Amino acid sequence: MINQENNDLYDLNEALQVENLTLNDYEEICKRLKRKPNRTELGMFGVMWSEHCCYRNSKPLLSKFPTKGKNVLVGPGENAGVIDVGNNQKLVFKIESHNHPSAIEPFQGAATGVGGILRDIFTMGARPIAVLNSLRFGNLDKSSNVDLLRGVVSGIAHYGNCVGVPTVGGEIDFDDSYSGNPLVNVMALGLLETEEIVCSGAKNVGSPVLYVGNTTGRDGVGGASFASSELTITSLDDRPAVQVGDPFVEKSLIEACLDAFKTGDVIAAQDMGAAGLTCSSAEMAANGNLGISIDLDLVPSREDDMSSYQYLLSESQERMLFVVKEEKISDLIEKFNKWGLYASVIGEVIGTNEVIISHKGKIVAQIPTSALSDDTPVNFHNVMNNPPDDLLNKWEWKENDLPEIHEQKIFSLKDNKNFSFSEIILKLLSNPSIASKRWIYKQYDSQVQANTVFTPGKSDAAVVRLREQNKKYKSKSKVFSGVAASVDCNSRWVALDPFRGSIAAVAESARNVSCVGAEPVAITNNLNFSSPENEIGYWQLSSSCNGIAEACKALETPVTGGNVSLYNESKYKDNLISPINPTPVIGMVGRIDNVEKAISSEWKNIEDQIWLIGSSKSEIKIAASSYLEYFHGEITGRPPKIDLLDEKFCQSFLRNAILNSLVVSSHDISDGGLAIALAESCILSEKGATIELEKDLKRVDNLLFAEGGSRIIFSINKIKQNEWFNYLKQNQINFPSSVYVKKIGYVSSDTLKIKINEKNICNIRVEELTEKFNNSISDYF
Repeated sequence: MINQENNDLYDLNEALQVENLTLNDYEEICKRLKRKPNRTELGMFGVMWSEHCCYRNSKPLLSKFPTKGKNVLVGPGENAGVIDVGNNQKLVFKIESHNHPSAIEPFQGAATGVGGILRDIFTMGARPIAVLNSLRFGNLDKSSNVDLLRGVVSGIAHYGNCVGVPTVGGEIDFDDSYSGNPLVNVMALGLLETEEIVCSGAKNVGSPVLYVGNTTGRDGVGGASFASSELTITSLDDRPAVQVGDPFVEKSLIEACLDAFKTGDVIAAQDMGAAGLTCSSAEMAANGNLGISIDLDLVPSREDDMSSYQYLLSESQERMLFVVKEEKISDLIEKFNKWGLYASVIGEVIGTNEVIISHKGKIVAQIPTSALSDDTPVNFHNVMNNPPDDLLNKWEWKENDLPEIHEQKIFSLKDNKNFSFSEIILKLLSNPSIASKRWIYKQYDSQVQANTVFTPGKSDAAVVRLREQNKKYKSKSKVFSGVAASVDCNSRWVALDPFRGSIAAVAESARNVSCVGAEPVAITNNLNFSSPENEIGYWQLSSSCNGIAEACKALETPVTGGNVSLYNESKYKDNLISPINPTPVIGMVGRIDNVEKAISSEWKNIEDQIWLIGSSKSEIKIAASSYLEYFHGEITGRPPKIDLLDEKFCQSFLRNAILNSLVVSSHDISDGGLAIALAESCILSEKGATIELEKDLKRVDNLLFAEGGSRIIFSINKIKQNEWFNYLKQNQINFPSSVYVKKIGYVSSDTLKIKINEKNICNIRVEELTEKFNNSISDYF
């Protein structure tokens, strides 16, 4: 018999508002339970039926993604995806968001975002080997955005540095749409240490349920529901919904868990993340098609007089839930106590498909597992048949709408004066979204574990050496394989065309991985969007999912899992709602058989040849470009269309040339176009470049600053030029007619010089490029 715990006297409307549930939800809950829920049960439904936990608005769209592939071992549905990376090694990876917590408590919000994604990785039996992050903030001319950036970066650095996992890469962008609603997406990678992948499904009726890790407090109560609603002027009152993390406890938890998993005594494991004990117990039961009974009096707590509601909805950090072998209880508890961690049997697996919770000797919740986990409500929305009128109008924009070029100068529609092309390059390099992120990544420990091949900022993708974790399969080879990882999204492109922009995000993340010499294998994604209840917001989400699905199928990079973060918008006093730019972040992973073959972005030797590869089928446009926004102040036009078959060929050709030791540097052309890509390679190498381009019917600013085209610049070692030409000749027969490879210049000493039709367009010393590029963000601090 359910004890109502005096909860049956709650005000229904107030409770539904707190739990972010509707009256229809309440009626459905009563139908599932065949009675009215008490206040504790209503709280459990509130978190488990939130978008954050059950994807109630996005689930129909996620089914479009390809999730199977020759290297995929575990796809969506578990704590993280798992792929085979060869040599008997398995890579575990996933991306998660901590957007709303970071908006109101940036340090702890970001720190616990790192802690949470790391637990998703080692819960599977993998040792975390790397972290990347994708961040979005409002423009830095507002002090509040500077404070958010400082707090978030400090939180990521604190947790990652203390726990001993390197932060090896990432991306960051600034736009007014993120003011008040920053995005903090964290991706983690791990290498499996156990014989078998540890999964979350409970097994064997009567098996003990073991709680391990930190104690439970009142911090983070209701965090999942909080993450599934828009931010308002009263959101600071929700600070108790933000968790507080301890990276030193997490480090102990990593070692203790991996030690326990290797014994084979742990049958199933689940991290206590969003929705805490409620989610972990319900998902373990549902994934095993069984039930779980838990006694809250046995849960280690750090505070007195906690209610059952607080125990079940607390998101206190560094906690795990195991199903274990009964005869091994004492051994396991001893292992965790050795690491200074709590370990307590708090329940058992039961045969009936329900979650039963008792507190103070009485049952306080009894809910069918299906109602909390695998049979949650789905909200179906109608998708607009056509793009919004304002986008259709923007798609009509043409390059001819820009001022004409006179005497190698162009009039800025933003600053109302003329600039030379050299001045434009320097202006773009100093924009925070393009400029060096050195001020940020210098705060991160990127070298701990001694497997990071390139320091952040040096290469288009992070590269991590894979050392043997499982001694049983220890290789005798002295050659180390590796993984490459990149996080990418051009949210301006997605805002102007969610379908094309999302295709571009997948293509660019794969291109970055290919630029270091690795083969793209699979992705994880973080879909950051505004409210799905707004028809434009849902159309953006649907179009983006279509684009991701199409690109992943074409590039053969299946989706292994990820995260959906909706309701990213700010609500002001006058009820005006400001949504973020739609931001589907793609986390791409690739593999390389020999990390010694991996290459970075900077030029290597004076007189090395500089080449360009691209596709004439992939459009090259000023529309939707950084140049158009940052120089002319206009966010308009339709983003370039990418030909995915040509994109795939360009990447494959480049990878093979890298692995044949012909290409010594490569860098994809993205924000700012060709001129900025060249400048960045000059800055990284402290060497110049002499470039000669041919002008066709295109404008000069199109040649320099247009984006798209599936393009990559790369350099050929000067002593291997004959080998390169022979390689090029041998492979020419396989080239699609639309793919071109052409020499555009050579590496020089200390100046970036660009000529078009033999006219000098740009002549900038590398020192000047570097000063603008390196000091832009730090100047705000």
